Amino acid sequence: MRLTLLYSGLFTACGVILVAITYGLLAGNLPDGNAGGDTNVKQSIPPDFAADCAQATSNPYADPALLYKCKAAYQEGVKEGATSQRQATLDQLLRYSVGTLAAVTLLATVAGWIVAGRVLRPVHRITEAARNASEERLGARVGLTGPRDELRELADTFDDMLDRLQAAFEDQRRFIANAGHELRTPLAVMRTAVDVVLAKPEPTRQELVDMGGDVRTAVGHAQALIDALLTLARTDRGQLDRETVDLATVTEDAIDATAPAAGAAELQTSLAPAPARGDPILLERLAANLVDNAMRYNVPDGTVWVRTGTDGLRSVLTVDNTGPLLAPASVDKLFEPFRRLRDRTGDGGFGLGLAIVKSIATAHGGQAVAVARPEGGLSVTVVLPAR
Repeated sequence: MRLTLLYSGLFTACGVILVAITYGLLAGNLPDGNAGGDTNVKQSIPPDFAADCAQATSNPYADPALLYKCKAAYQEGVKEGATSQRQATLDQLLRYSVGTLAAVTLLATVAGWIVAGRVLRPVHRITEAARNASEERLGARVGLTGPRDELRELADTFDDMLDRLQAAFEDQRRFIANAGHELRTPLAVMRTAVDVVLAKPEPTRQELVDMGGDVRTAVGHAQALIDALLTLARTDRGQLDRETVDLATVTEDAIDATAPAAGAAELQTSLAPAPARGDPILLERLAANLVDNAMRYNVPDGTVWVRTGTDGLRSVLTVDNTGPLLAPASVDKLFEPFRRLRDRTGDGGFGLGLAIVKSIATAHGGQAVAVARPEGGLSVTVVLPAR
């Protein structure tokens, strides 16, 4: 309704301006009484006086005064007739113009209503899709067709947004299900260990000690998982304390903390200065996860290469290992939460290591890229802004 009123109001205003301009131009170009007129304006002279003037004009001996009066009356009649005809023409033009404008405005209102409905139809479809969208119902799409105009771009953008929301909700549900499953495992271990010991009438001291050890191990497992989940949630929200950090230094600290539990893998390092701006704790966690994954997902007597350096205005951390052969198409999936490789030489992880690496790198304005090595293993490169 508002669009129709707007269309009609604009059309009426333009029509009024057009009528006014036409009226003004015609009024300025029509001859007035001073310019004279054709013979039709003689009808404004009284008939009796016109007959006397005609008789005096045909008589060569007519009174000159009468002839002068007839001539003056004739000229005055011509003026009045021209003025009357001019006004009648302008009045007729105004009546026709206003009537035509009213009729065309009515047609324009009907046409504006139809056009506004057609223009707003895609908006109604987008509104309906937005109204029906919810966490459980994100499958519907606008699917607008037609020319690629502003409304088509709006509909496509809305569909893309629904695609991203649907993917995010599915990832969230999958993440919650996997996290619940991972947390259920240590709880089940603790419950089983306690139930087995308590089911005995008189458990021995050694059995109680063993139960305490099993429970302690399960608690440590659960605590490590919760710490990993909290780190992932923190980096996803972008809550960072930024300061100047050298990737070489934090990587060396991570290696010192990881190497004693690394097993038999040989570690080769080449740590050149690599300044970055970010949270030192999270960056050390990033390096520790890369080294830990390279050690964990390796072959017996394998090798791990760790390198840091700069590439222009970027700082680079690369970790390679001699792990099992990987399909190139499956490498990107390793950055998803709770993704694990089948073969490993150390204790089982949670499948969150590379997910946390990617999240930390993204939160620092960088990226993490993994490539399957042809001879086996994985090469992970983290690129961060140097400043």
